[in-house]
Amino acid sequence: MNVDWEERVDFERLRTQRLDRIKGLLKESELGAILSFDMNNIRYLTATIIGTWALDKLVRFCLLPQDDEPILWDFGSAARHHQLYCPWLGERSRAGISTLRGATPPSANLAEDVAKKIKAELELRGLQNEPIGVDVVEPVVLFALQKEGINVVDGQQIMLEARRIKTQDEITLLNTACAMVDAAYDVLYQELRAGVRENDGVALVNKVLYELGSEFVEGVNAIGGERTSPHPHLFADRILRPGDQVYFDILHSYMGYRTCYYRTLAIGSASQAQIDAYKKCREILDISIEAVKPGITTADIVKDWPKAEEFGFANEEAAFALQYGHGVGLNIWEAPIFSRLFSLEHPQPIEEGMVFALEAFWPAADGWSAARIEEEVVVTADGPQVITRFPAEELMVAGVKYYSANGPLNTTRDSQSHRNRPAMPAAHA
Repeated sequence: MNVDWEERVDFERLRTQRLDRIKGLLKESELGAILSFDMNNIRYLTATIIGTWALDKLVRFCLLPQDDEPILWDFGSAARHHQLYCPWLGERSRAGISTLRGATPPSANLAEDVAKKIKAELELRGLQNEPIGVDVVEPVVLFALQKEGINVVDGQQIMLEARRIKTQDEITLLNTACAMVDAAYDVLYQELRAGVRENDGVALVNKVLYELGSEFVEGVNAIGGERTSPHPHLFADRILRPGDQVYFDILHSYMGYRTCYYRTLAIGSASQAQIDAYKKCREILDISIEAVKPGITTADIVKDWPKAEEFGFANEEAAFALQYGHGVGLNIWEAPIFSRLFSLEHPQPIEEGMVFALEAFWPAADGWSAARIEEEVVVTADGPQVITRFPAEELMVAGVKYYSANGPLNTTRDSQSHRNRPAMPAAHA
């Protein structure tokens, strides 16, 4: 929380610096205005949110004209709430909705109403003939804007450019979001053992994060045993067993700022094949992090990554997002993006103030296990600062409780043992 005796997040500075940044980029562009339906962009422009239920509805919209302040049309009484409790917005918060992703009757002409509202504001400022940048939009609204004579062009790139470099307060919020995931992993490590299901781990993570103040747990991957390779990107109700390798990816939002944060653990014991895969995965990631500094490009990072064919995939498209990197901010995938699929030919610059996640994957020689590790990095003048702090230097074994008369049993097993392999296909395990 904020206090009077220590500087933490200055929300007024956060709002002002974000808006100043996009205003500056808009001024330098050929656009007359930005029209946003993307909830994350609307938050960046207006510092408002009406709940995660609205994230995919495309119901709210915001116009930022050249040399002016943002105007927000919002869902019913939310507009009145902003007038009362968001003094930086005030009367520029207005009632108005889009088509609820087409669920409203087309005959109600809500798309046409949106277009007329936008045209009126553009005409008021003499911007009706200027290109208007739009981020994401329902086709019916796009057609209505065009019917009103509005020249609609891509507005997502200018918003991503604004969000690419983080302010001091954005970095503090991203760091705080990571600290909450640190805690979730600590609890997971203590609770995971044979008999716990993947979805039990997901439930536990949600509980920890919401109790710590998360506003939105966007997703939790929990992938165990033979499900780790290939990566399905979806948790199941699979029961964890001794000797399983399991990795989690925790994505949540604190004050709008996201995490993307993988860790891999072993249950009860780890085979040599699993340990070797983890070491290789860690090596790929460490080389990537050590290379991070202002002035390089995404190509300088991905050139040292293994090719898709080296870890069992036909090409880079088939292996996309396994050796990967992406900006993190109000969304989990922001610029820059790191991938051998395109970064070597289309590099993006690395600059001070960027925050991005670097993630690595490596399958084990046993044919069914795999390791996945991810770190979030702040680019500083002095190099990388890692803000994901749950230990990941070595493969950690959770649920160790197997003892012989002479003490704990050896937690490193022969990777060729038949006991280390799944007894049946993943669909039936």
